Amino acid sequence: MLAGCAAVDGGPAPQPTADPRCSRTAAERLGWGDPGRSSDFDAGLPPDWHPYGPEVGHDKKGVRTPAAITVSAGVATITGTADGTTGAMSWHPGQRYGQWEACVRMDPGPDALHGVLILWPVAEDFPAGGEIDWMEVFRGDRQEVTVNIHHGPPDRSFGGAVVHDATRWIAWAVEWTPDHITTYADGEEWYSTDRSDLFPPRPMNMTMQLDWFPPESGGPADRGSAMQMDWAHQWALPESEPATLSLAPGDPATGQPRLYPDRRPRPLPAAP
Repeated sequence: MLAGCAAVDGGPAPQPTADPRCSRTAAERLGWGDPGRSSDFDAGLPPDWHPYGPEVGHDKKGVRTPAAITVSAGVATITGTADGTTGAMSWHPGQRYGQWEACVRMDPGPDALHGVLILWPVAEDFPAGGEIDWMEVFRGDRQEVTVNIHHGPPDRSFGGAVVHDATRWIAWAVEWTPDHITTYADGEEWYSTDRSDLFPPRPMNMTMQLDWFPPESGGPADRGSAMQMDWAHQWALPESEPATLSLAPGDPATGQPRLYPDRRPRPLPAAP
């Protein structure tokens, strides 16, 4: 049982999967079935994953660059340096409502470099479009994970935290429906909310980011860090709404759409 976690009611007992890194998953435990989309990084970075940049970093501090993202032995790695050179990548196309799960770990590092799995508005209209940070690690020892659900304008957020060792490979998952948002770690529920009036209003896509929050002194952190992903899965629900915007395969993404409007998702072609 995870420290500070709620027990999951019902559902089949967890069963091991073929992946030794994340052998317990919400999908197995709750019977989500086969995902509609999957990435395993065995052949490098798939074209539906879009690195950010080059661009300024979070809150216009540091730099995000595709060069910070590498793939080796079926694992995607984002590295961050002490002076704020980091990376981020988004997975398109998105959807409104659904389930996402990813096998992820982090290296210990400074508090200034923290990793996050996000559902981000495809329309790039934050804060009106909301944001779901379903695995966010602020502490350098990586022993606490938070969930933060943003809404606005102006930007406000609410959420919770769980004590857990994020330096291990863990299957982090989120389920977003019209009436609840629930997060899981290795198949165990640890946060849930039914404040549906504050949920994102439109489709979201998954992102993986290693963000830089520089020390208050303004100087570099004392060392770098890294965040790794072995695989990611996405499921649609009967009530899911597919995004009508997306990036073309291989196109660069951005976390700063006002500065880089040419990197915004575009309308998808009409279905034949």
